[in-house]
Amino acid sequence: MKALTLKLGCIMKFPDKTIFRCFSQVSRAPVLPTKETEGYIANKFYADRFFPYPRQLRYRIPGKEIKYRSPEEAVSCVRTGDNIYIQSVAAAPQTLIKALSSVVENSDRKQINLYHILIDGELPIFTPSFSGKITSNSLFIGGNCRKHVNQGIADYTPVFLGEVPYLFRRRIIPVDVAFVQVSTPDNFGYVSLGVSVDITLSALEVARERVAIVNPFMPRTLGDALVHISQLDHLVYEEKPLPELNLPKEDPCRTKIGQLIAEHLIRDGACLQTGIGAIPDAILKYLRHHKDLGVHTEMFSDGLIELVENGNVTNELKTVEPGKIISSFLLGTSRLYRFVDNNPLVCMRDVTFTNDPGVIGKNDNVVAVNAAIEVDLTGQICSDSIGETFYSGFGGQVDFMRGAALSENGKAIIALPSTGGRHHSRIVPNIKPGGGIVTTRAHAHYIVTEYGIAELKGKSIRERAKALISIAHPDFREQLEQEAKRRSLL
Repeated sequence: MKALTLKLGCIMKFPDKTIFRCFSQVSRAPVLPTKETEGYIANKFYADRFFPYPRQLRYRIPGKEIKYRSPEEAVSCVRTGDNIYIQSVAAAPQTLIKALSSVVENSDRKQINLYHILIDGELPIFTPSFSGKITSNSLFIGGNCRKHVNQGIADYTPVFLGEVPYLFRRRIIPVDVAFVQVSTPDNFGYVSLGVSVDITLSALEVARERVAIVNPFMPRTLGDALVHISQLDHLVYEEKPLPELNLPKEDPCRTKIGQLIAEHLIRDGACLQTGIGAIPDAILKYLRHHKDLGVHTEMFSDGLIELVENGNVTNELKTVEPGKIISSFLLGTSRLYRFVDNNPLVCMRDVTFTNDPGVIGKNDNVVAVNAAIEVDLTGQICSDSIGETFYSGFGGQVDFMRGAALSENGKAIIALPSTGGRHHSRIVPNIKPGGGIVTTRAHAHYIVTEYGIAELKGKSIRERAKALISIAHPDFREQLEQEAKRRSLL
């Protein structure tokens, strides 16, 4: 039997010097690994992905005094050679990043590596004064790092987003310090990781030092997001609204793509994976007459709220976590942040769960929609680079494409405009030299442009070439046909 442990109260000091004591309920202590299972735990929903037993973050450390410090004091725990994890998207703790820059610049600390996916705001480390002191390693490239990665100033690690926690928990990428931003604690002392659980939870589990901004503007999301405040080592209190996404303007091309997908490829009862941008927003716009939709996704934005309020999204027909929207991170406006705050409908999960193809495929009628930069005439998909220029990363595209393929009546969709400017087709004879194949020709079932839908599932190379040419921009079809004939594809 599992041992029962009574967690004691923990003293909390806030900036106004108010002190109060929180008491928890009786909770179950984690079972120590046996000789046969030493170092591993397994969850039936995680398919075959096992990882070392991490430090649990939900129990209270008895008697630990919670103090707030200045940002510079909080980041002073960083040592030479440390790997630092930076929380994602709107949760990126900019105050800690700036404080770290100041502390490192005025000390002899060096060889510090920042690991992150998308983070909002600028990274003030790409100047000669930080050479040899701090470097950035993107696990998914954002706009604030793209130029520096391609100049060789910063680094990029290609990886499926769902496998990053495996790298952290296995210490393949050791995490020494984690910088995060959390909500204010509830009456039991629990804070929330808010809009970014994704790979953040795993980084916190294995970090030597946990540095957190406590921000009342961070929404209190549920699921895997809850952490006891006594598990955090260095705290900074800050009241600052989260960055908001500039919602994309309506684009006729992308609106047409969204309409085609919504009206022809999504049926009542579908389980959706969508992202952010003009095409996902257009898809959601045209789903207002659908019924009993579910959501199991890597992330979502404001476009989903109206479907929930209108009753289109019920999550009733899902197999995995029925009745709940499953997501890993969020990015949107203050409306989205208010919507998810303390909302039991939204369950934020570790990305090893949201992006596990085995978990995704347990739901029926999964529709996964992802973007691409180029698609060649055989169905190979380039999503992370433009020729030799790195642009983004792998993210969850392959995981969800495979998950949709495993789903009963699932649909794996790649959506892209037919052109990238007046003189460039995005349906191409060959991927540009240096371009990376993120998704293979065997993964994609449907390719959609504003000119139609090409179904590739079960199709031969000749059939694929013909279907893809038919949805290319009319100005490029003749050229594509000639190239296809030259390669004996037609």
